Amino acid sequence: MKASRLALPLVLFVFSALALGLVLFITLGRQPGTGVGGPFTLTNQAGQKVTEKALEGPGASLVFFGFTHCPDVCPTALYEITQVYQALGPKGDRLRTFFITVDPERDTPDLLRDYISSFDPRIVGLTGTPEQATAALKAYRGYARKVPLEGGGYTMDHTALVYLMDSKGRFIESFNLKRPPEEAAKEIQKYL
Repeated sequence: MKASRLALPLVLFVFSALALGLVLFITLGRQPGTGVGGPFTLTNQAGQKVTEKALEGPGASLVFFGFTHCPDVCPTALYEITQVYQALGPKGDRLRTFFITVDPERDTPDLLRDYISSFDPRIVGLTGTPEQATAALKAYRGYARKVPLEGGGYTMDHTALVYLMDSKGRFIESFNLKRPPEEAAKEIQKYL
């Protein structure tokens, strides 16, 4: 009787752990083509149309969702990506990086151009209509929400993952920038 009372919680725990593992594998797994990423049509900082096809070709891509009025997370991530480019040296030319706004109402191509000019010039800023930006975010299973501020302004709460994509535009993993740039560059070289 005592063993059967312990067995049920143990079975529930094992089942829950397996279910959580499956969810994590699907959303953040290392297997290309796990359903993260997909079609989008946006506009870059030069006013040119960009689709998901820009992620394809030799090398790899990083995709990061953010916004130009972000006080800390976005500029920090873009600075860390810039450091990875520096650590990669000439091999950095085989890495494409896309900064996709979650605030298309404010982030025009001109504003994106000015904002990303503080970072590596190979980083491409992308914006579009609210519908286009939302579609891109959903394709990457991301999240963004407008948060009102006192005084009538707003900020954005959003997914802060950096997505590493392969040469076919398929998801590889959530890329860790919170380490020395040389370590991050060494890992990314496997995909260049």
